Formats: sequence, C-alpha cells, structure tokens
Amino acid sequence: MPLTERFRELLREWGADESVIVYAGDGLELIWVAVLAWLANFVAKRILLSIVHAFADRTKTHWDDRIVERKVFHRLSHLAPGMVIYSLAPTVFESEALVAWAQKGSQIYMILMGVLTVGALLNAVNDIYNEFEVSKRIPIVGYLQVIKLVTSLAGLIVAVSLVIDRSPLLLLSGLGAATAVILLIFKDTILGLVAGIQLVANDMVRPGDWIEMPKYGADGDVEEITLNVVKVRNFDKTVTTIPTYSLISDSFKNWRGMSESGGRRIKRALRIDVNSVRFLTPELTAELKKIDRLRPFIEERENEIAAANAETGSDLAASPANGRRMTNVGVFRAYCLAYLREHPQIHDQEMTFLVRQLAPDSEGLPLELYVFTRDQRWPYYEAIQADVFDHLFAVLPLFELRPFQRPSGSDWRDGLAK
Repeated sequence: MPLTERFRELLREWGADESVIVYAGDGLELIWVAVLAWLANFVAKRILLSIVHAFADRTKTHWDDRIVERKVFHRLSHLAPGMVIYSLAPTVFESEALVAWAQKGSQIYMILMGVLTVGALLNAVNDIYNEFEVSKRIPIVGYLQVIKLVTSLAGLIVAVSLVIDRSPLLLLSGLGAATAVILLIFKDTILGLVAGIQLVANDMVRPGDWIEMPKYGADGDVEEITLNVVKVRNFDKTVTTIPTYSLISDSFKNWRGMSESGGRRIKRALRIDVNSVRFLTPELTAELKKIDRLRPFIEERENEIAAANAETGSDLAASPANGRRMTNVGVFRAYCLAYLREHPQIHDQEMTFLVRQLAPDSEGLPLELYVFTRDQRWPYYEAIQADVFDHLFAVLPLFELRPFQRPSGSDWRDGLAK
C-alpha cells in the first residue's frame, strides 16, 4: 500500500534497522485491516441490525420476533469483519505468508460464526414450532440437536482441513477408518436419536406428561425431551434427568391416560375388625333405617329376604344361621355405594365404580373403594379422597363395626391395667 511504503521510507530516513522497518510496516497493515474490520462490524451491528429489529417490531408475525430474540442476525453480522479481512488481505498485505494466514484465520472465523448462526436459527425454529399445538405431541428438539451436531462436525472438518491445507474429503476418509471409535464416543447420542424417533413414532411420552420411573427417582412432569436426556420436574421441585434411551429399554408409568380420561382413581381399602362383623338385629335395623340414603336399600332387602325365607321355610328362630339375613358389613358396603353415588366429585357411571371385599388377612377385612374422582388435580384429588374416608370412618360405629388397628403401647398398658 502507498501509505505503508511512505511509512517505511520515513523510518529509513530516521535510520531505523531494516528488520524493524519490515515489522513496523506489517504492524501498520494489520492495524489498517483491523480498523476496516471494526468499521464493517460497526456498520453491520449498529445500522443493519437496527433496521432489521425495527422491521421485526412492525410486522404482525411472531416468527421474525423469535429469530431476533435468538440473535440470529446478531451472530450473522459477525461475518462482516471476516469477509472484510478475507477480501482485503491480498490488497493490504505484501507478505504472501501473512496473506495466507489472514485468509485462513478469517475463513475459520467465518466458519465458526456460521455454525453459531445455524445453531441460533435452529433454536428460533424450535421456539416457533413450540407455539403450535402439535409440539406438545411431537417435540423436535432432539432432531434439531442432531442437525446442530452434524453442522458442528462439518464446520470442524472444514476448519481443520484449512489449517493443515488438505481436502476435507481426506479427513472424511480418515474418519471412515475410525468408525468404531466414533461410534464409541457418540454412543449415547446415537442411542438417544434412535430412542427419540421411537418415542415420537409410538407416542410414548410428550412434554407435560406425568411419568413415574422409580429406577431414576423420577415422579413428575416431563419438561423437555432432548437428544440425550429427558428432564422431569418432580413434585418436590427437584429435577431428574433420564437418558432418553432408558425410556425405551426400561419400563416407566405414564399418567397421560388418566389425564385424558377425565377421572383419577381412588383405590384404597378401609380395614374392618372381623370380630365386629355380625347379623343385623331388629334394633340395629331400626336405627339404620333412620339413615335416609340407606332406608330404601334396607326395605328392599327385607322384602327380598322375607320372600326367600318363606319360600325355603327356614326356621329363623332356631338358629341365626338359618335362612338369609343381612349383616352389618354388607349394609355398610351398600351405604358406601349410596354415599359415593351422591358425591358430586365421584364418577358413578362413565368409569369403574366398585366397593368390594378383599381377602381377609391378619390385619382384618379390607373393604376397598375403587372409584374415580372428577377432579384430577393432585391437591383436590387428595382432599376428595380424605373427605370420603373421613366420613366413612365416622359412620362406621353406627353399623357396630370397628376399624382394625394394631395395638399400640397405650392399648397394651390399658389392657394390663384392667
């Protein structure tokens, strides 16, 4: 450059050493290129980006706003100084070696910025896609991560080929020979990619699903499904990360079916002391008839039992075992059914509605409620379940039944005192 030559002539007039003159001239050329690169960067960021942002703010669409938020144009603007250095290097620098290094450096810089720009653009694509309802059923973040990985590897190969001054095809052929090592390094990524495809194809899990996976201590809502891990926000607000391929190789429970059904199951047993089970006496029958929701059942069963006993000619006075009789536990089970049918938060027709006896064991006679609540929200579901059993425990003595409970220390102490 004429300016550089004049600067060197000035140094020679001052009597500077020739090596100092050469280095000083090269330094001035570097400063000159750096200033031009800075000016290009300034124009791209302060002027062009301002125009792009103003245009995005005025449009009614949202996709351009997501691109701006992810700084796609901001990263793209970084290509300007690299392009300036690459194009001006042969003109500014006199040394061929300096030209070669400047162009290689600018190319590597532009490759890096290009990879970062593609990554930001893919993030914007994911944000735009998440605004659609289909994103809740088919997440694409895993596939976008694969594209990012491929882009990064391609950029790395091209950058290395520029440094060693060899064709990228030569590096690719070398990678082919190292396939086993590559497969070992990217084992989790490959497994995650295959698992992600299967999860989406079979609709096994979606963001927002409640899943349980005791092996990994996961019990909560799926927040994100990525290429390598699935993030689960547990109900205690902790986060569990599960390898994506584990959802294919191991079993887990997905509560989505419960959420979509419109009900949530109550499956809990009330244990009754077997020693309190007995036939109804006339006095107890009269007391139980005072319960409004139970009176129609008792009157209907009395007529049915009386007709059956008259038909068989059973001698009821000889033994309580003769003929048919009602028991307090049977009437209590009928009361449970009537109470639950009247409960506004219990499904009594669309879903399973059952009050059943399980096999008695050392802890009494289990009377299990198998019903579904209308409200699926956890706090409300627990409140409904608690209210139901609060009521049933409270009315149990009206049927002369006792709940089973293992003796505590105070029970032993009171028994010994007597």
